[in-house]
Amino acid sequence: MIPNFMKKKLQFILYIKLIFFFILVTNPQKLFADEIFQKGREIFLEQGTCASCHSLSDAVSQANIGPNLDEIRPDLNRIVLAVTNGIGVMPAFEGMLSTEEINAVSHYVYKATE
Repeated sequence: MIPNFMKKKLQFILYIKLIFFFILVTNPQKLFADEIFQKGREIFLEQGTCASCHSLSDAVSQANIGPNLDEIRPDLNRIVLAVTNGIGVMPAFEGMLSTEEINAVSHYVYKATE
């Protein structure tokens, strides 16, 4: 049999966990960020053809034409600029991808290499 003070402590812990779970599930920024991450991953693998040149462990890509993104871990602004304007042999994707798509793939690469 569980003593009364232990029951209250267990109930309190359960309530705290439920509150944190509720906050996590109902946090629209977190949900929105995950949607952007997934959209960016799709673009990286398909539409943007990024995986054909760049290695990125989250995308399970092992190309070696462009830099290994896991190694250089670029910041978000650097990624946006490179995808938008191109850099070196990498073409500019402005006009091929929308601003929203460029931001999504940039967000994905940034978060995947954190």
